[in-house]
Amino acid sequence: MLDLAGLGKRFGEKVVLRDLSFSVAPGQMFGFVGTNGAGKTTTMRIAMGVLATDVGEVRWHGSPANAAIRRRWGYMPEERGLYAKMRILDQLVYFAELHGMSRADARASATEWLRTLGVSGTPSDRLETLSLGNQQRVQLAAALVHEPELLILDEPFSGLDPVGVDVMAAALRGRVEQGVSVVFSSHQLDLVERLCDAVGIIKDGRMHAVGTVQELRGDNRAVRYRVAVDTDGGTESGRTGGGTGKAWAEAVPGVTVLADDTDGTLVELAQGTSEQGLLDAARAAGRVRAFAPVNPSLTELFREVVNGDAQAPSEAATSREEARA
Repeated sequence: MLDLAGLGKRFGEKVVLRDLSFSVAPGQMFGFVGTNGAGKTTTMRIAMGVLATDVGEVRWHGSPANAAIRRRWGYMPEERGLYAKMRILDQLVYFAELHGMSRADARASATEWLRTLGVSGTPSDRLETLSLGNQQRVQLAAALVHEPELLILDEPFSGLDPVGVDVMAAALRGRVEQGVSVVFSSHQLDLVERLCDAVGIIKDGRMHAVGTVQELRGDNRAVRYRVAVDTDGGTESGRTGGGTGKAWAEAVPGVTVLADDTDGTLVELAQGTSEQGLLDAARAAGRVRAFAPVNPSLTELFREVVNGDAQAPSEAATSREEARA
C-alpha cells in the first residue's frame, strides 16, 4: 500500500500542496488528474524522493519510504530522462543495474520489455534515431526493466498514437494483474476512466475527490435518462409534424428536459420521480427506440470540481463519503 499522508509543499510564497492525502492498494491502477499547475508533478516527485515534503509523509506498506524502498519503485517523468546518444539496450541495462539487477538479468529483462512494448528499430540503435512515440515506449521500459513493485508515471501516454496507447495500457494492466501498484497522471480523462480502478482529482494543491468513478458520481446525484421515441406519425428523430420530440417528456411531473436532438431526449428526474413513470409516458407517446440511464463521464466530474460546482471537502477525501463531495 502506498500512502501519501498530509503532504504540504511551498516554493517561497507559493503554496503548491495543501494537506494532500491518498492511498493506492497493491494491484490497483490509480489515475491522478488535475489542471496544469494543480500539483500533480510535485506530488509524484515527493513520492519518489526527488523533492522533500515540508509536512506529511510518504509510506510504503506502513513504513516511511526511504532510498532502499524507492529502489524497488519505477518512475517515469514527464520530461524524458534518457540519454539521447546512448544505445537503447545499453541504457536500459544501465538503469536496471542501478536498481540492483545483475547484468545478465538486466539484459534479459530489457530485451523482453523492448519486445513487449513494440519499440521499433534494433536494441543497438541510439535513442535519438527513434520517433518521439518510440522514445516514450523506451522511457516506460526504463521504469519497468527492474520489475518494480510500484510504478509512478507522469503523463505516460503523452505523444502516443492510438496503437501506442493500447500497447502501453496493456503493459500496465499486465503489471497490475501481477499485484503491482500503478499511479499515473494524464490529461486524457477518457483513458483514465477506462483504465483506472480509482481516480483522484486535485485542484490548487488539494485533493478534492478520491474514489472509483462510480463513487465520484455519488448516490445523491440527480438521475438522468436518454429516451428516443418515434411519436405517432413522427420521424426517426422522434419529432412530429408541428411539435417536438420532447413535448411528451415536458408533460411528465418531476421531469426536466435538458436536451433534445436526433439521439433522443435527455431528461433529469427530480428526487422521488419514478423511472417507470417516465417509461410509461414514453410508451404512450409512441415507439420507444432507446431508454437508458446517463451517467456523467469523468470529464464532466472533473469540470464540476475545477469549475467549483462540486463542494470540496475540508480535508483530503479518502473515504467513500468524502469522495462524493
